[in-house]
Amino acid sequence: MKKTISLAALALVAATPAAFAQVTILGGGIAKECFEAAKYEKLSPGEGEEICTRAIESEALNPSNRAATYTNRGVLRMRAGKYDKALSDYETAKKLKPEAGEVYLNEGAAYIFLKAYPEALEALTTAIGLQSSDIHAAYYNRAIAKEKLGDIQGAYLDFQKAVELKPEWDLAEWQLSRFEVTTN
Repeated sequence: MKKTISLAALALVAATPAAFAQVTILGGGIAKECFEAAKYEKLSPGEGEEICTRAIESEALNPSNRAATYTNRGVLRMRAGKYDKALSDYETAKKLKPEAGEVYLNEGAAYIFLKAYPEALEALTTAIGLQSSDIHAAYYNRAIAKEKLGDIQGAYLDFQKAVELKPEWDLAEWQLSRFEVTTN
């Protein structure tokens, strides 16, 4: 059974409150502890990362579970500000399970933290194309990237789509409220 959780990660992007990431896991054992460390944030990111590393190194995981564990470790690494290491984990996860949209969503969030907006845009567009389970977060993050790249209309439309997919999402609604729409 597959479980996917959305987590807000604090972004250090000016005028942009957050980028969103997902945590995914399949199975149990140490890999489940890794998932719980990422989901519940009861441990420090470093402690969670160590658990995930133990799962990767010592458990016999099928490719899907291994990809999910790399993804979870990447989320924990992002929380610790280790964006390059997080991207390395996402790259490994993509090789193991290239159809997993949540990996691309996480990758896009890491690129936003790094202010690498063209790369974020590419990863998030892929997450949307793969129908990531929290697709509203992919649209939201892609709107951030588009706005930072000067595509104001595209950003507005993506924020609007995020609200459409997750009605009454205060953060996305606030983003929309910053825009003034005029017709010519």
